[in-house]
Amino acid sequence: MLNKDRIAEDYKKIQDEITSGLEQLDGLTLFEEENWERPGGGGGRTRVIQNGDLIEKGGVNFSAVYGKLPEAVKKAFKTDKEEFFATGVSIVLHPHNPWVPIIHMNIRYFEMDSNDDQSLKWFGGGIDVTPHYIIDKDARFFHNHIKNVCDQSNLEFYPKFKKWADDYFYIKHRHETRGIGGIFYDRLTPENTGISWDNIFDFSKNVGRSFVPVYTELVKETRNKKFGLEEKQWQFQRRSRYAEFNLVYDSGTKFGLETDGRIESILMSMPPMASWVYNFQAEPNSLEEKTLNLLKKDIDWAG
Repeated sequence: MLNKDRIAEDYKKIQDEITSGLEQLDGLTLFEEENWERPGGGGGRTRVIQNGDLIEKGGVNFSAVYGKLPEAVKKAFKTDKEEFFATGVSIVLHPHNPWVPIIHMNIRYFEMDSNDDQSLKWFGGGIDVTPHYIIDKDARFFHNHIKNVCDQSNLEFYPKFKKWADDYFYIKHRHETRGIGGIFYDRLTPENTGISWDNIFDFSKNVGRSFVPVYTELVKETRNKKFGLEEKQWQFQRRSRYAEFNLVYDSGTKFGLETDGRIESILMSMPPMASWVYNFQAEPNSLEEKTLNLLKKDIDWAG
């Protein structure tokens, strides 16, 4: 049987593993930790790294919160019950070098009472990559690695969750995907996955533990690649798209704000610097144009 305290403790261990691995990978600076309490119940550990050798700004956050559901969330979940519990780990890394991608991961568990006095619970999460410049080899490595993680639990997971990510990480007002996607999933239960609660939890932890090896490989050949002002300005522009998505569409941001979460932790995902260029047009046959042309759904990167 699942136990929410056990889930929270295992997620805390994954936070520890990831921050330790990233400190070694960065090699220059360490995470700063801030413990916080949520006024309505629970709290978390925010860990932020800034001005490192590799990472300009990043966060690896753990939270376990509970209490009364706000009216807006109750309406969205179509319930009149009030008590909820949510725990998870959320990560966003913004690198210095424009050739290194932004990466995001989230693993989470949610539980609440339902109208028929049964407990509603599920797992959600995902991992996705937002390159400033899309490099085919890196995109294929990432998707194949995540496909292997999914295949260990269920062969249907990767194609289903990859499609879900393409649709979710889509900036509708720009008609472009946020990056090369990855996997996104929500409300996983034994009924809709065909595997047990323990196996779903194992899948969630496997996704979490894929983060450090994935990012280590993605930065191996790009962290020291030369760049100039033109590449840096392009990075700032791609960061602005990332900010637009998180503020306009991201469900985690909305949930955090609706449940009176800690605002510094919620907005940890924002880039340190970004720019909005009016009516930007990429030069024909440029790397910028190539990247824009690949910001589309349904590209078979693992094929």
